Amino acid sequence: MENKIILQAAQISIGYSHNKEKNLVASGIDLTLRKGKLIALIGANGIGKSTLLRTITGIQKTILGTVLLNGTNIHELDALTLAQNLSVVLTEKLPPSNLTVFELIALGRQPYTNWIGKLTGADSIKINEAMELTQISHLAAKKHYEISDGQLQKVLIARALAQDTPLIILDEPTTHLDLLHKVALFRLLKKLTDETEKCILFSTHDIDMAIQLSDEMIIMTPEAVLQDEPCNFISKGSFNTLFKDEHIVFDNEKGKFTIV
Repeated sequence: MENKIILQAAQISIGYSHNKEKNLVASGIDLTLRKGKLIALIGANGIGKSTLLRTITGIQKTILGTVLLNGTNIHELDALTLAQNLSVVLTEKLPPSNLTVFELIALGRQPYTNWIGKLTGADSIKINEAMELTQISHLAAKKHYEISDGQLQKVLIARALAQDTPLIILDEPTTHLDLLHKVALFRLLKKLTDETEKCILFSTHDIDMAIQLSDEMIIMTPEAVLQDEPCNFISKGSFNTLFKDEHIVFDNEKGKFTIV
């Protein structure tokens, strides 16, 4: 049986409206995000990856077309329903606060707590499960500013897990991480999709790693936005269209980029 579709975009155009003028970033985009899939979004700098993520999460509107979350137009969902179906981890810095790691992750339970925000036993179980899945239980009492960038990235993913949505979307989660922590984070995302059956979509510049670990990829080029499995992109030669530089070549046999 085919995995359940969580989010679908059909022939959407993305961009910005300014003073009644439309600034088109990309058009004719078809996307299908299914349960239990780890999906990497790749493309050159400035191609519009963040714009695409902001559009399919409902932060900004499409210029044309509709984004459906569980079959409903994302802009017709109330804030609570949206927060129970979609969690987003953006690259923005956290505002100054004295929150501990546990308290920061607990913010993910806001769509379920009562109006005074009191955590129930069930909420605490979800928070602890999220910390165990991301292997950060030992950090629970630390202030969020006392931990490393790699640990903080795991905390933000744990917050999204505690939110308990079928879809998690992350914008550049491996930025500012060294190779060791990048590999650990990629492996964690893969493990989470396998163990929780959530769909995780993330944008990244670490293309070689994404090819190795993702179930599917979305490639953004100036000509088109394409979605497929990495092996199919390799056989079609799709990665060769990513960079307009004759010195950066994709080696189909090795499955990675080389500099010539």
